[in-house]
Amino acid sequence: MTSAVTVRYWEDRARRYATEGSGLRAVCSYGMPAFYNQYIHLTQRIALGPWLRPRSGTRVLEIGCGVGRWSRRLARAGALVTGVDLSAVMVAEATRRAGVDGVGDRCEFTQGDAVNLALGRRFDLILCVTVIQHISNPEGMQAALERMRLHLAPGGRIVLLEAAPSSADARCDSSTFVARTESCYRRAFIGAGLRCVSTHGVDPLRLKSAFLPSYRRLPGPVGKTVLFGITLLSLPCDLALARVLPSRSWHKVFVLGAE
Repeated sequence: MTSAVTVRYWEDRARRYATEGSGLRAVCSYGMPAFYNQYIHLTQRIALGPWLRPRSGTRVLEIGCGVGRWSRRLARAGALVTGVDLSAVMVAEATRRAGVDGVGDRCEFTQGDAVNLALGRRFDLILCVTVIQHISNPEGMQAALERMRLHLAPGGRIVLLEAAPSSADARCDSSTFVARTESCYRRAFIGAGLRCVSTHGVDPLRLKSAFLPSYRRLPGPVGKTVLFGITLLSLPCDLALARVLPSRSWHKVFVLGAE
């Protein structure tokens, strides 16, 4: 089971920001400026693009659904979506937003833990965006991957987007976040009975991961100004180079199938 510290962390994020605007401050970078979270959302959306256009009737499981930003997009494309999140507040807000968007009949949201997930159903597509990086212990990470495999329909795909630098970099690590290396993920995939079909980059210009540990130590206006400059420089580079320089990316997309 995921630690109580992590559960409290996500409930706190949800209470503060889930109902605010698009909810990105709750589900992208915790409480960060809107321009930065919009940048994160855009790079993720482009990296996930092929998997956000499912055939009508595709059964999708989103693990760590947050406010339902991907679930609702998938439902609008015709998928039948089940979203799971640790936070009851996130689940309630995802349900509300799906109703407002007119896709409540194609979305089902429930509270659950990736580490011991047992829905009793299988899915054609399992989407998991920046969830494993918040499972701090290796046993929990492995258990979550094994649970995903058990919920995967024959011929289905698991799509993970996680912080997975090619070489060890613990500058941003905390009690609720671990940037495991790509090789660590690949070993865990094998242990869970999964094979990596493909890997794609998300953000090859590594300026933000170098700056973020210093961001909150700077005076507010100074930190935001520097962060804005880094974001402005990073966005075109990330969009142009993510596919051709995956090894340089801090975040990676792993597409997995069952062995």
